[in-house]
Amino acid sequence: MAKKSNFYFDSFVTMAQAACQAAELLHQILHGFDPEKLEGQRSKMHEIEHGADQVKHQMMEQLLREFLPPIEREDISAMAQSIDGVIDHIEEVLLRIYMYDIHTLREEAVQFSELIVRACRAMLLAMQEFPNYRKSSKIHEAVVQINSIEEEGDRLYISAGRRLYTDRAGSDPEALAAWMRVLDHLEDCCDACEHVADLTETVVMKNS
Repeated sequence: MAKKSNFYFDSFVTMAQAACQAAELLHQILHGFDPEKLEGQRSKMHEIEHGADQVKHQMMEQLLREFLPPIEREDISAMAQSIDGVIDHIEEVLLRIYMYDIHTLREEAVQFSELIVRACRAMLLAMQEFPNYRKSSKIHEAVVQINSIEEEGDRLYISAGRRLYTDRAGSDPEALAAWMRVLDHLEDCCDACEHVADLTETVVMKNS
């Protein structure tokens, strides 16, 4: 059993691993997109999201009983909520594609999913290094990497949004609006990863 003082750090890692699983599943789904399989794939994604929720709830229950947590209570709560938010946003992308009954995928969606996978892997590295936050330089490196990926996401969002409208000749206005919303949610995933990165750096500075 992990030391009590490591419980929260281990839980952050578990949640970040779930985020990586969700990101990789999203990428697999979009890379080999088959709308007929979306129902089952949504169930698989929800299992990952539900598992992360359970870890978060366990953390909050432990935090209520904890006399002296390793870092400030509000920081633990904020970190757990922000990592959980990444997974929620990833699941939301798949939900929107299903809700809008999208049958043809745009290449930018796959490109976005690749960025999300990279951002989640960098986030996992930061969480693995978090217990050593006073000495580790890898946390800052991971934060910088995530910030760079988020900037790539911004550029991709702008170019993909423009292409939606420049390629609109003969297109269905409802499909165009649906895709704009999907792009919004894909960008939200990158933003959510950046939020975790920025929060991690803030927590490290506060507790160092």
